[in-house]
Amino acid sequence: MAGTLYGVAAGALWGLVFVAPEICGDFGPFHQSVARYLFYGAIALLLIAPRWKRLRPHLGRQEWLGLLWLSLAGNIVYYILLASAVQLAGIALSSLVVGFLPVTITIVGSRDKGAVPLTRLAPSLLLCVAGAACIGWEAMLPAAGEVGATRWLGLLAAVGALLSWTCFAVGNARWLNRLENISEHDWSLLTGVATGGIALLATPLLPLLEDTSHSADAWARLALVSAAIALFASIIGNALWNRMSRLLPLTLVGQMILFETLFAILYACLWESRLPTLPEAAAFVLLVLGVVACLAAHRPRSPKEVDPLETAHPPL
Repeated sequence: MAGTLYGVAAGALWGLVFVAPEICGDFGPFHQSVARYLFYGAIALLLIAPRWKRLRPHLGRQEWLGLLWLSLAGNIVYYILLASAVQLAGIALSSLVVGFLPVTITIVGSRDKGAVPLTRLAPSLLLCVAGAACIGWEAMLPAAGEVGATRWLGLLAAVGALLSWTCFAVGNARWLNRLENISEHDWSLLTGVATGGIALLATPLLPLLEDTSHSADAWARLALVSAAIALFASIIGNALWNRMSRLLPLTLVGQMILFETLFAILYACLWESRLPTLPEAAAFVLLVLGVVACLAAHRPRSPKEVDPLETAHPPL
């Protein structure tokens, strides 16, 4: 139960990242990504400094390489693609594609030792797919005056974000299972330090990639939103997610990302000052049922309940 609550809280904070690109629409995805992760790195560095002497002996070349690729896959690359998708195709379509994360993570996680077989997870995965389809079937139709090619580019960016974060979620969960002398919170902060370092190196490239002629108010808004997202989504949200990842199996971890999609729908409705549409409401119900079904599949079963086929054939 505790692991599930951590997952819900992380999803509530991560859902904010779908709204941020709309608030800072004057800036392109590279500016938004670099700004967010500069703040993330700075805050993480301040928080981890008092424990650096204790952590340093446990950080070798392998750990730093792991942190660098996790920072790229789960932060820099993912957020650039997500921000591009939101600006090109909107929150609804972006959340639709990212809503398939539970499917991709669960399928990959089913190969891990001790994972629940996919046959038991099938009802949960089908509910997840149905919920994601409800979110996006309207979003796939361009609005009046909208350019279809732009929407397709947004779709491709969202698919890229899906693949990038799937790699991060699986790799991060496996790293947390291997770590013995580093807490999940410290690992999250170390990821922030590595991400901030990459963002700092990328800063000189911004004038070459995107327009930098913005008003003082626009820059102030970008700084405020980036700092808020860095603190709530990156620092607190990542710490909650890492804690959950150590408490739950990877096949269940994948389902917890559904809450990011649910809260993204809620925040989109609040941002647009409207009630959820019927498909969005149906998606909400289906996604919640999917999580419930996944929790039920992970419930310990008595020997009488075990299907002989599950023991005869290992998970794919």
